[in-house]
Amino acid sequence: MSRAIGMVEFTSIARGIYVADQMVKISEVEIVTSVSTCPGKYITIVTGDVAAVQSSVALGEDMAEEYFVDSIVIPNVTDSVFPAITGATMPDRLEAVGIIESFSLASCIIAADEILKAAELEPIELRLGNGLGGKSYFTFTGEVGAVQTGIRTGEAIAAEKGLLVNSEYIPSPSDRLIESLL
Repeated sequence: MSRAIGMVEFTSIARGIYVADQMVKISEVEIVTSVSTCPGKYITIVTGDVAAVQSSVALGEDMAEEYFVDSIVIPNVTDSVFPAITGATMPDRLEAVGIIESFSLASCIIAADEILKAAELEPIELRLGNGLGGKSYFTFTGEVGAVQTGIRTGEAIAAEKGLLVNSEYIPSPSDRLIESLL
């Protein structure tokens, strides 16, 4: 079975919590995160086999009604996206660092998945909307060439929908910066 990830974004926190409950009752999915985000929105991210995630997200979209913002389903998602979302990553060491910033939570998750598939990279953090005015960003590390490939990949995905805020590349980060990223 392929592992998938799905997300539904709501403009109502109350509706988001209610629908999250329904999403896990309808399909064999697990909640990766189900939280409020800025500015006053709510997201639910689920994982499971592709069919279960598709079913759960479709129900979430329908039940969101007028509170629906966006949704995604990514089949065959790379496993390293999950700890990046929950803030549980701890790379052994940081080499070059890449940062992709997006106006959309959904596009940033898609970009993170594709970045990690594009080159040998390790995630640092995938921050989704909290304290960011609804924006999101993804930080990752690896060798210089791999990070440059990741940046180009992430830029293309976020820019495709006009949702790229910025991207930056740090070939040799200061040890003092590294401490703040981990």
